[in-house]
Amino acid sequence: MSGLPGASTCPGPGEASDLKSPLGAKFREPLTEARFQQLFGDAEQEPELLAEPRWSRLRRLWKRRARACSGPGPWPLLRARLPPLRWLPHYRWRAWLLGDAVAGVTVGIVHVPQGMAFALLTSVPPVFGLYTSFFPVLIYTLLGTGRHLSTGTFAVLSLMTGSAVERLVPEPLEGNLSGIEREQLDAQRVGAAAAMAFGSGALMLGMFALQLGVLATFLSEPVVKALTSGAALHVLVSQLPSLLGLPLPRQIGCFALFKTLAAVLTALPRSSPAELTVSALSLALLVPVKELNVRFRDRLPTPIPGEIVMVLLASVLCFTSSLDTRYNIQIVGLLPGGFPRPLLPNLAELPRILADSLPMALVTFAVSASLASIYADKYSYTIDSNQELFAHGVSNLISSLFSCFPNSATLATTSLLVDAGGNTQVAGLFSCMVVLSVLLWLGPFFYYLPKAVLACINISSMRQMFFQMRELPQLWRISRVDFAVWMVTWVAVVTLSVDLGLAVGVVFSMMTVVPGLCILSYPTPLYFGTRGQFRRILEWHLGLGEGGKEAPKTDGPPDAVAEPVRVVVLDCSGVTFADAAGAREVVQLASRCRDAGIHLLLAQCNASVLGTLTQAGLLDRVTPEQLFVSVQDAAAYALERLELTGPKTCTVWV
Repeated sequence: MSGLPGASTCPGPGEASDLKSPLGAKFREPLTEARFQQLFGDAEQEPELLAEPRWSRLRRLWKRRARACSGPGPWPLLRARLPPLRWLPHYRWRAWLLGDAVAGVTVGIVHVPQGMAFALLTSVPPVFGLYTSFFPVLIYTLLGTGRHLSTGTFAVLSLMTGSAVERLVPEPLEGNLSGIEREQLDAQRVGAAAAMAFGSGALMLGMFALQLGVLATFLSEPVVKALTSGAALHVLVSQLPSLLGLPLPRQIGCFALFKTLAAVLTALPRSSPAELTVSALSLALLVPVKELNVRFRDRLPTPIPGEIVMVLLASVLCFTSSLDTRYNIQIVGLLPGGFPRPLLPNLAELPRILADSLPMALVTFAVSASLASIYADKYSYTIDSNQELFAHGVSNLISSLFSCFPNSATLATTSLLVDAGGNTQVAGLFSCMVVLSVLLWLGPFFYYLPKAVLACINISSMRQMFFQMRELPQLWRISRVDFAVWMVTWVAVVTLSVDLGLAVGVVFSMMTVVPGLCILSYPTPLYFGTRGQFRRILEWHLGLGEGGKEAPKTDGPPDAVAEPVRVVVLDCSGVTFADAAGAREVVQLASRCRDAGIHLLLAQCNASVLGTLTQAGLLDRVTPEQLFVSVQDAAAYALERLELTGPKTCTVWV
């Protein structure tokens, strides 16, 4: 028997060379690290490398160890927080670049008038809408996981921000402010709006730190759609004074919609015929163009940019006819060129705006996450809800330093980006280029733009939100509970306010959708000796039989047995082995659950157990859709697909 290589030629100190084993083998002391290096050295080290400089050897060893390291390090963390590092190396330049460029430019053209229009909703000068259409888009391109998501100004958030700004910085009752006083008032309002963006961004980053991306599940689709539809009605009513040329103060708080309608009807005789004419002509152009873009979506290479055409025509008409001086039509005025100086919002205002920032953060995340999920499912990729929290949190936080107001993904521009052929976040870079060109060079062309045109753009952009009400008859047929959630949320948003309506909708949704779900974990092998215990435990939990006089040990509530169960998730991660008798017990359980109207879902079955269950005829009782990799996936499936309602039963037996 030969020993280790070199053992006879390089005896070490303390080696017992005189002792013989019965087989003639030589005993020795265990090798130390120094002795091992002396005998064998570095297996990858070449003799000629021994003379290389010390720093070079250290660098080579560090690279080798970095490659060998399989644990989490800076690079995986960087890839997780900067998604372009994952998808950009696989970007299909020839197939995707043209579509991203066309879509980005198209969306950027819409961002310009829409950003200025939504700035009026926020009660800040129009140029700050352009800032909010640039910085958040650029930041989300670097941090977001939604490939087809378009971010920027959003009407619902602008309306919520404007209401808070009007409350925090009200206009003096005497009115007729001088130029300097108007500038000071605008500066205070811009600071308040930026502080709310800072606050909502900080809240979203806090939610990201706590990994609260799962909160998106509490904002159901009926709540989000009712919220946006009700907010669209608020936008329409709030723009009536601008359409009619009535200098009315903005109404805030509960019943603001009805207060505004009453004020408009009272002041209707004082409306401006010139403003009304401009508004009517603008709507007469914008609404048909929107309809054409929808009806001929598949035939048009790119949607018709009705907003930018209207802006150019109105600006030329106002300039040539001197409408601003002859008929006192309100115009946008000079847009400052370049970017604002970075300025930290007044942190002393944060306690005052915290109550407003929280619903804004929830709306931002709810709308953005739901939109991203819709297009991720459509185009077969995944999003990270927690990374979305991080992206929108950083976007609001950093953009607030440049006097931007709260922002999120937008319904209209996201749909426009997809229709125009956008494929990835690269489209956002082209959109930023368009807005940047306006900020740097093209701003003076918008000097004579009537503000009434911006109000018309606000109203026409709500078209998609208004049409969500057409889904109500179908929703009534599918789920009466979801219909009730939709109606309660919508009525609360319209009668009270957007933020209070959101709170009412979420609370009502959580009250009506409480799952009849039972999660059971069986932690031992399932064979002929344990099948009886397995059967009795499940009978007791699911109410399928008497199950004995004594209740099994459970972590659930004491009266869980009395509550009806609609879905049971059987966690098989602890079932390391199943024989034929145990497998037949599971098959019989599936039959009994089916007869009792209980959906049985199996999660985390290993390959051996699943094979035994299949041979016992499990797939004759359940479908492959009822087998899941994890308990979380099974529970999510139950909540989303099976519309669970009724008493809550959530039990985990260990």
